[in-house]
Amino acid sequence: MMKMMKKLEYRKIQRVGKGSFILTLPREWVKEAGLDKGDHIAVIVQDDQSLLLIPRKILDKKEREERTQREFRIHVGAESDIESVCRMIRSLYVVSADIIHICFKSKVPPEYKTAIRHLSKNLLLGSEIIRETDNEITLQILIDHPDFPVDQAIRRMAILALSANKEAISALRKCDRHTIEIISETCNDVERLNLYVIRQLKYYLERKDPEALGFKSPKEFLGYRIIANVIKEIADNALNIANNIQTVQNMIEDQMLLLNRSLDEELYMQILEFNSKAHRFFEEALNVLFRRDYEGADRLISQYQATTRLENDIVIMLSSKKLDPNISAILRLIINNSRKIIEGGRNIAEITLNRTVEEKVDWTILS
Repeated sequence: MMKMMKKLEYRKIQRVGKGSFILTLPREWVKEAGLDKGDHIAVIVQDDQSLLLIPRKILDKKEREERTQREFRIHVGAESDIESVCRMIRSLYVVSADIIHICFKSKVPPEYKTAIRHLSKNLLLGSEIIRETDNEITLQILIDHPDFPVDQAIRRMAILALSANKEAISALRKCDRHTIEIISETCNDVERLNLYVIRQLKYYLERKDPEALGFKSPKEFLGYRIIANVIKEIADNALNIANNIQTVQNMIEDQMLLLNRSLDEELYMQILEFNSKAHRFFEEALNVLFRRDYEGADRLISQYQATTRLENDIVIMLSSKKLDPNISAILRLIINNSRKIIEGGRNIAEITLNRTVEEKVDWTILS
């Protein structure tokens, strides 16, 4: 063992706080291992009480090389339903399948080929069709978990969902099929990231390894699952608004509906301002989540009541205007969804409180 040592060094143990001890690492070793602030190092206590330090990225790489791929087969019969098969593929993706074989008793029907290709391309992040025969389609999930951290995926989901919400509201002034298509594609991207986040959370939960995601306890897995669902709901609501606007637009074009009054500009600007505040509130909630900022989350929750008063003022203004019932219904839907964005931000702030409160207080486990 001594022959493997490059250099023998002695390091002094330092004490921090009441019960923590720290030891500095050799600068040259840190550089050679490609480590940086925030990286994880596995600490293994040997039988002789010596310590073995292994960079987390080296352990992960070794595990990926040694890990047996999880391979599944779906047998599709004549009575099978396309949507049911696609749901099964999605579920297998979420539970960390590496390879999925979709097997048919006879030749693969063209509609199944189209549906599976669409599913792989638009919803299953990192999946590729690697083999296609007359009676079988094989999917492989190629993305590596450390290459796309869950925080980054959540942040990207939020950017897309809020963008879809903004586009949907702007469609009230000018709506065309291209705008609806953009919103629909954006919502598909949010769903794709949502499935990936669930896959990641389940992967590390099964390994009982919260530290790999920057979590300090397994309780944080549930919090992130809730957050992903909140963001997905923002995107779904945006698409719902856009579809409602498109329906009214189609009725006007088909002369089935004649609007009595145009959109009230004063009211529309107030709604835009309320929605902008909802976006800022939600974005700040995510920022305090990623910073593990207990005080910031607490301040946000304190600000929540002020946003509800603003919503009430807009609802009163809406009630006082003589608008076409169809436009009025869409405006109420927009206001309601802006409120849901704020509520989602408040929920994220509460999750931040729950994940960081133990770091802010002294606590003791009584036997």
